[in-house]
Amino acid sequence: MATGVSAPGRAQIGQKTLRTDRWWLAPLRIGVILVFFIVYATIRIFMNKWYWVDAYHYLTPLYSPCVTESCVQGSSHLGTWFPKFPVFIPFSIITFAVLAGFRGTCYYYRKAGYRSLFFAPTACAVPEPHKKYTGESKFPLIVLNLHRYFFYGALVFGLLNVYDGIQAFHGKDGGFGIGLGTVIIWINLVMLWLYTLSCHACRHIVGGRLKNFSKHPLRYRYWTFVSKLNPKHGTYAMISLFTVILTDAYIMSLSAGWFSDLRFFN
Repeated sequence: MATGVSAPGRAQIGQKTLRTDRWWLAPLRIGVILVFFIVYATIRIFMNKWYWVDAYHYLTPLYSPCVTESCVQGSSHLGTWFPKFPVFIPFSIITFAVLAGFRGTCYYYRKAGYRSLFFAPTACAVPEPHKKYTGESKFPLIVLNLHRYFFYGALVFGLLNVYDGIQAFHGKDGGFGIGLGTVIIWINLVMLWLYTLSCHACRHIVGGRLKNFSKHPLRYRYWTFVSKLNPKHGTYAMISLFTVILTDAYIMSLSAGWFSDLRFFN
């Protein structure tokens, strides 16, 4: 059955679209960003190196927590839960599974992915190339409905990232210290938490199904806070992609010895 502007009941127009604006620019831009991040993150997690700077206790968020005996000395803040992994298994497999699941099932990324990668549809008043649409009721798209459970996992990993950020206040000679890496890590933390807390699932969990807000003043306060963040959820989602890449790339560069950290204190 035809879909989009060619669906039954719609005016039958011979042209593919009557739009004269550059409607393809936005989905193309988002698509390029998503593909770049997917390729970058995939390459980095399979590198299994250059994720820890021992002098300043910088740990990239792509490898946090590092809980296998394969991790370099000092990077396992929470201890080693697993023996050494085979070379073909990333150290950050657990982190990748949870956070990729959280972003992959996110309502904003679902919209961006549908429009930019699957063309379903690419834009309003632009027909889809697909002959049928089954929604998210069958495998594999039904997995997208697990978003709220991935959200719980993202909260746990968010707290772990905060712990890593506290560890990043480490001086070269011990004690307290601040470097450019510390600043970058905490900027990324802020953006990650804005993205996580502005999530639609978070808003529902905090205040959903309440019939009387006056009987739940704390939940209403949290719901109000999340509701103010929620309209910019997409903005936080995209910015946090870049901050994650920046943080990882900077720590990788320091770990590989390409340049030294700019130190502000100790």
